[in-house]
Formats: sequence, structure tokens, C-alpha cells
Amino acid sequence: MVSEQAAQVLVASNRGPVSYTLRDDGALEARRGGGGLVSGLSAIGPDTDAVWVCAALGDGDREAVRRTGGRLDPEDTGGQRVRMLGIAPDVYADAYNGVANSTLWFVHHLLYQTPLEPSFGAEFRAQWASYEAYNRAFAEALADEAGDGASVLIQDYHLALVPGMLRALRPDLRIGHFSHTPWAPVDYFRLLPDDIARQLLRGILGADRAAFLTHRWADAFTACCTELLGGTGNTRIGVHGLGADADFLRERAHRPDVDERIVSLREEIGGTDRRTIVRVDRTELSKNIVRGLLAYRQLLTDHPEWRERVVHVAFAYPSRQDLSVYRDYTAEVQRVADAINEDFGTEGWLPVVLHVKDDFARSLAAYRLADVALVNPIRDGMNLVAKEIPVVSENGCVLVLSREAGAYEELGEDALVVNPYDITATATALHEALTMPQEDRAERTKRLTAAATALPPSQWFLDQLEALRA
Repeated sequence: MVSEQAAQVLVASNRGPVSYTLRDDGALEARRGGGGLVSGLSAIGPDTDAVWVCAALGDGDREAVRRTGGRLDPEDTGGQRVRMLGIAPDVYADAYNGVANSTLWFVHHLLYQTPLEPSFGAEFRAQWASYEAYNRAFAEALADEAGDGASVLIQDYHLALVPGMLRALRPDLRIGHFSHTPWAPVDYFRLLPDDIARQLLRGILGADRAAFLTHRWADAFTACCTELLGGTGNTRIGVHGLGADADFLRERAHRPDVDERIVSLREEIGGTDRRTIVRVDRTELSKNIVRGLLAYRQLLTDHPEWRERVVHVAFAYPSRQDLSVYRDYTAEVQRVADAINEDFGTEGWLPVVLHVKDDFARSLAAYRLADVALVNPIRDGMNLVAKEIPVVSENGCVLVLSREAGAYEELGEDALVVNPYDITATATALHEALTMPQEDRAERTKRLTAAATALPPSQWFLDQLEALRA
């Protein structure tokens, strides 16, 4: 049954544009989010009827769904129509943690220690049934909300089955799927059980158009389809590299709260003469924070002249702490940072300034102070930090960039490119970055900024919508 307020543009994603906290007095407190999808939906204009379908992520969200029936108060969402799905907590946990984050994320980022994992038995099959149910809930809600011939943009690996399910329910719709992660090469993708690997591919191929952040990930998806299904059928394949929002970043980076963070950060660094190597990441296994710290340690060992002259500003914000492997990784980041400070630190110099509490204003302060940006993921769909730091850095920065980041496709020519597993080579790149002449640094920063901002979030969204309708 189609909603009386049938929408012409629909977005589906696990996380929506607003989240709720249930206060002690029983009131619900709404907090709006940001990002490319929010910018994109704002860019289509008020005359286009649009709706965002998302999942309730916690108790506050589920209470909001109970009170509203899932159609949220526009006052909470900045006027955006939002349909939030109150999926049963156990089903959601199995789909999100069991399949999306502990299986699909690991496959696409090549994170398994294969002598021990993965192991797909009865427990996984039960989790997979929840993943199917979770995707089915989205497909049914989209079918309910969409007007005749509407355009639907489905986001990411959480919702890989939705295009095929939605196609069966509403063949009149124009359906797009966008993958924000890398896509695994064929041999690694085939770690998945054969039936599930094919089901995932067929799910995405239910879309009229499947899009990716880089040609490399698009080609990997096509190769998997060719190997397992004999091709991509009638689904068109597209590439849209998400860029940084330069206007927002520059404005936000010069607000008073960021200026305050700069003062305190300079105190931690120990003056204005010291150089800074900056990284800002979640403690996600794929971000490779530990090897980055080890490369910095190698720099201090191989080039003692940098001792007391450089500080590694490392912001590692905890991620997915409900999974034990992530808690262990976060602890290892702290342990390695502490060991470097103990072995090399002096009374007036802390080699590593590590913060593990999320603070966006402090991150922007670090961006402004960055002489070197270290972005060395094992594998990354894009990595916006690599694009954001050059935009905000006040004196120009050198980007040390993993060749396994999606951003390498656009920024590699003007970055110092490293193999993320090679600690020695990364240490050498850090030394080269710190000693680079100012003129070269400035020219590289200028070119990096141009490339990084070529496709801002709103245009990224509108380009996908236009391509889907073509």
C-alpha cells in the first residue's frame, strides 16, 4: 500500500539524519546529524517531495518510533520527512553487528586472519536470516513511501539486498545503490558461502544503477558479478568520488570553539616551533593506526634529529566498542602510544599527543595546525580526512597517503604514497614530508585542495540522482 504522501525522491540508509535520547523526565531530545546525504537532500530543493528511510539505532530512537509511528516530527528533522523503522533489537543486532560489521565489512576491507576466521556455521545462518529481515523491512517501507516512478537511492553494505527486494515489490521505481566501502576482489569475496555471495550480488543488481567511490571498487564488483553470475545484467555501473565540503570546513574551522582548542592543543604540543604529524580516525581496524604509530617510532629511531622537534597528534576516536575485537584494538592503540612516550619522551616533550574522546572542534584545530597528514589505511572506500586536512591546514601540509585508500585515485599524484603494511617505508615518507621545501609543500597543498573539493557532497548526491534518471 502506497503512502498518501508518496515521495518522488527517497534515500535509505542505516543511520538517519536525526537521533533521539530519552531523558530522565521522559522527554525525547533530538540531535540532528550532518554529512553528504543531508547536504544532498537539501540541495534538491523544497519543491521536490523527498523522504529518508532509516533504522532506529537505540532506545531513544525506538521510543520515538513508538510515539510517532515512525514518521518523525519535522521540527526534529529540520523539515525533512523521515520514516524511522523500529526493527526488533535482536534482529537489528544480528543484522548490523553479526553480518554488516563483522562479516561484510571484514570481507570488503580484507581484515580476516584466515587461519582462524571466518567460520560460517549455524550461528551465522541465523544472523543472515536477521539481515534478510532487516533488509526486507527497508524494502517494504520504501515501497510504501514511494510515488509512481520515484527515484530511490539506497546506501551501503547494510542494505545490499534491498534493491532486489524493492524491485520485486515496485518494478516501476528507479533504484540506485551506492557502496561507500571498497569492494573485495573476487578471490576474497568468495570467502563468503557461495549462495550468500550470489544473493548479495543479485540484491545489488536489482538496482538500475550500482555506484561506487572509485573505478577500482566498481571494477572489483563487476569482476565478482562476472565470476559468480556471468555478468551484471541490465544494471549500469557508475563512479562518484565524494569530495570535501570546502565552504563548510573553512567556516566551521574558524569558529571560537576551534580557536579555543588550538590554544590548548599548542600547549600540549609545546610551542609553535615544533612540527606536527596529524591523524584523525576512528579506532576502526582498517584505519591502521597501530602501524602508523610504529612508523612514527621508526622515524624517531632512524632520525634522532627529529626528537623534541616533532609531535604526532593522533586522534583515535573509539568505534564499535560493543565488539570485543574493536575494544582490543583501541587498547592496543593506547598501549603503543604510551610506550613511545615512555621510551622517547622528555620533561618538555611528549612525542605522541593521543586523544580518544570524539571532539569535532578539536579535530578541526588539529587540521589547521597540520604540517603532515598521515592517512595510511589498510583499505578505505574513500577517506575524507585525506581530503579535509589540506583544505583547512593553515601553512600547507604534506599528505602521506596509503595506496589502498580510495582517495589515492584522486590525490595520489600530489601525495607521498605508501604501502600501508610497510612501516619502514612509511617512516621514510614521514621524514621526506617533514623536510619538504615550503614552496613544494604549498604547491602540493593547492593541487590537493582542488582535487579534494571537486565534487562536494551536494553535487555528489545530485549527480547520482541525475544519472539514475537518465
